Amino acid sequence: MQSSMVNPLEGSENDRTPGAPDRITVDGGEKSARLDRVLAVHCAQLSRTRLKALILDGRVSVGAAIVRDPAYHVAPGDTITIDVPPAIPAEPEGEDIPLDIVFEDDDLIVLNKPKGLVVHPAAGHETGTLVNALIAHCGDSLSGISGVKRPGIVHRLDKDTTGLMVVAKNDLAHQSLSAQFADHGRTNEMRRGYLAFVWGVPDRPRSTIDQPIDRHPHAREKMAVRQGGREAVTHFEVLETFIGGDGKPVASLLACQLETGRTHQIRVHLAHIGHPLLGDDVYGAGFKTKARHLPEKAKSALMTLGRQALHASLLVLEHPKTGEILAWETPLPEDLFLLQDALRG
Repeated sequence: MQSSMVNPLEGSENDRTPGAPDRITVDGGEKSARLDRVLAVHCAQLSRTRLKALILDGRVSVGAAIVRDPAYHVAPGDTITIDVPPAIPAEPEGEDIPLDIVFEDDDLIVLNKPKGLVVHPAAGHETGTLVNALIAHCGDSLSGISGVKRPGIVHRLDKDTTGLMVVAKNDLAHQSLSAQFADHGRTNEMRRGYLAFVWGVPDRPRSTIDQPIDRHPHAREKMAVRQGGREAVTHFEVLETFIGGDGKPVASLLACQLETGRTHQIRVHLAHIGHPLLGDDVYGAGFKTKARHLPEKAKSALMTLGRQALHASLLVLEHPKTGEILAWETPLPEDLFLLQDALRG
């Protein structure tokens, strides 16, 4: 099978508009062929993975119809249109995204992160991140010590976890804060406190979970308690117990403090001891049926929440330049406050 097309990467920017569709007219041959294979032959500048993504994203048409199946068979005479979007800049750019700044000086920024905000650019979240907002706010002053896509970032919160974060504004601050987070209060004053709404009530009012964490063996987007993983230590205290519609304890509010900073640490550890976070569809999916024991108001608040019920409420650290011990606390955001109020009902 033969075809003719405009090379999607040929020509200067003056004679080709980025993102403009290119066409392949399939001719010759007697048999049909898979769409992805035809594109692979005639779009050698694009990887097979990239071409498959373009197909699945609805950017490839055969005739007038969008085709999202890479295995679709094209025939002689078919016209294939491929829309190659403009390349995304290698470095993130500033975006005017509002920030809830709790403290700021020449060395650091402490902010209250809202739910839904991704910390740094990654696949599927190339824009609209906290880093984009920080670049717009700080300009060229951000530290680049952690890489161009994570300027100033020394720790992070999950997309749907709210609360306090600190960002370094220069290299000296970045080095100091990174060392404090690596130590996690073992020899310094650094502390990170969280409020977590969990299913059930732990059998001890205070306890420590000391279990190693590593990638889940079968689901790479998840973490899991695994022997041989990295050390992970979480301390917790039961602050409040909530009674369900049947008169029995159904959930509780915990104050958690990290001694290490592993990915998804609190979510993994609490799920491991049988008390996953309310609203956590990744680590607490098996507990969804427990919602039937909640009072109606609490059940509605949980459905509205749409995220894991976790809030970074406390941050204590040593100022990288003055050595002063600084502490910040932030109350529950509105959605978790409403959940707490409904659970008390």
